[in-house]
Amino acid sequence: MQTTLGSKWIKTKLLLKNRDLSHFVPETRRFSRKNLLSMLNKYNMVYIKPVHGSFGIGVMCVKKTTNEEGVIYLYQHGLKELSFATYDEMYQSILQNKLKKHYLVQKGIRMLKYKSRPFDVRVMVQRTKSLPWKVTGYIGRLASPKKIVTNYHSQGKPLALETLLSPYLSQATTKEFISLISKLGLRIAEHLQKSHPGFREIGVDLGFNSDLHPWVFEVNTAPDPFIFKQLKNKRMFQTVIRYSRANGRFRKKQ
Repeated sequence: MQTTLGSKWIKTKLLLKNRDLSHFVPETRRFSRKNLLSMLNKYNMVYIKPVHGSFGIGVMCVKKTTNEEGVIYLYQHGLKELSFATYDEMYQSILQNKLKKHYLVQKGIRMLKYKSRPFDVRVMVQRTKSLPWKVTGYIGRLASPKKIVTNYHSQGKPLALETLLSPYLSQATTKEFISLISKLGLRIAEHLQKSHPGFREIGVDLGFNSDLHPWVFEVNTAPDPFIFKQLKNKRMFQTVIRYSRANGRFRKKQ
């Protein structure tokens, strides 16, 4: 029985099939010259990401903007930002920087920031043979300076979500908000289980725009539990790793 699914495109389409979940998913299309141009004209900012891959490797942020001289096209790859006078020049440059064959284009979300750096959250949802789906952890991920991805393996900084939300929400409202995104994580897990009953663990990556609407950037079906070890309070990590070990992903050291 399939326990993981690597394709971001298939996972996105599965979420879009659910009417209640679809409005949490940014518009996403297969990467092509036509689709990238159409999405840029519609949103002015999009992300290009490999269909298969992890750790934020290969992700690019593409923008269309204007100055006194007219339209400018920009994209950032790693720490490098390039600008072009025409769309075709930029498109050819993107093709040269693509690391893999198949990519997606996704609507860009202007994420909330903490100390001028964007952040998102990983919501961990797990079950075992004998226990139902449960949100076992949630952790904020703060992007490294000048980087566009928040992944720990790309120098993103794991932090308590309460800390990252503190400039935007009161303590009481933060609890309500975390309850809301936890319920969203559970709904996603239960929906995916219908088509993939072998799934035991998912990591839901959520970003928030200025009105605190949660956007599902990605669902990881083999999420790394060890990021939770970075939190000062180890209780979440202990719960997450207990579930992962029960699912046979990691053995307890003798």
